[in-house]
Amino acid sequence: MKGIITEIERFALKDGPGIRTTVFFKGCNMACKWCHNPETLSVRPQLMIYPDKCIGCGACVEACRAGARTLGKNGALQYDRTACKHCGACAANCFSGALVMSGKEMTVEEVMEEILQDRAYYRNSGGGVTLSGGEVSTQPEFALELLQALKKEGISTAIETNLHAPWSVYERMLPFLDLVMFDIKIFDEEAHRRWTGVSNRQILENAKKVAASGKPYLVRTPVIPGVNDTEEEIGSIANYVGTLGGAQYYELLLFNPLGESKYDALQMDNTFAGTRPTGEEGAARLKWVAAQTPGLSVRVG
Repeated sequence: MKGIITEIERFALKDGPGIRTTVFFKGCNMACKWCHNPETLSVRPQLMIYPDKCIGCGACVEACRAGARTLGKNGALQYDRTACKHCGACAANCFSGALVMSGKEMTVEEVMEEILQDRAYYRNSGGGVTLSGGEVSTQPEFALELLQALKKEGISTAIETNLHAPWSVYERMLPFLDLVMFDIKIFDEEAHRRWTGVSNRQILENAKKVAASGKPYLVRTPVIPGVNDTEEEIGSIANYVGTLGGAQYYELLLFNPLGESKYDALQMDNTFAGTRPTGEEGAARLKWVAAQTPGLSVRVG
C-alpha cells in the first residue's frame, strides 16, 4: 500500500514524549485559514517555488513535458500552475532548491526503512513515532497499516489529529496507539465553521469517545489572534476538556508565522500574513484562565 507523505522529520521533540520521528501525511479534511503547513492541505503532490533561489539555468524548462515551465521574452522563468502535471521532473532537475515537490508517494516499507534507523533513540529516550499532517484520517488505510507495522517492531506510536472523521476511523487505529493528541480549535460551532470550513460537532463527540477509550490522550488549541484568543473562548474549551476527564494536559499552541513563505511558494492567499503570535503577557493570561478548570494541567507551547 502507498500513501502520500510530505516529510519524515527525525529527532522531533515536540510531537510527543522522548525523541521521535514524525511522519507528515499529505491531505486535510479541514481548511483552517491560519494553517502554517498549507502544503499539506491538498492530498496531491504540489510544486513549491522559491524564486530567490533560482539561478536561471533553465534546466526546469527542458525537463517539463507539460509546458508549465517556460522562458519569457525577458529571460524570466514563468510557471503555469494550471498546466502543471505535478510529475516532479522540474524539481528533480533544479540544482539550486528553487523548485521543491511537496508530497511523495511512499510504501509502508519505505517509511519504515527510515523510521527504523533511529530505533535506539526511541528506546533510550522513551520516544517513538508520531503520525501527523495534514490530517492522518485522510489516508486511514495507509495510517492503519503503518501503525500495525510499527507495533510489530515494538515502537511506541502516537497520532496528531483534528478528530474530524467518522469514529470508525479512529476506533480501528486505537489498538495500535499509545497516545492520541487532538485539537479542539474553537468551541463556538458557528465560528468553527467560519474559520475551518467545518462544524465541530463530530470533533467534540469523538473527543468524548477518545477519553472513554482509556487511551492516554492530550488536547491542544492553536491560539490564533483575532480568532480564539479570548478568555471566553479558551475558558470554554478548557471547561469542555475538564468534563472529558483524564487528559494528560491541555496545551495552548501559540500561532506559528513560519508558514508565510510556504503560501508564497504555493501561490496561495494567506489570510494571516503579517500576524504575530500572542505576546507573553496575553499567553500567560489565557493559561491562567484555562487553569481555572479543576484538575486540568495547562501548558503553553
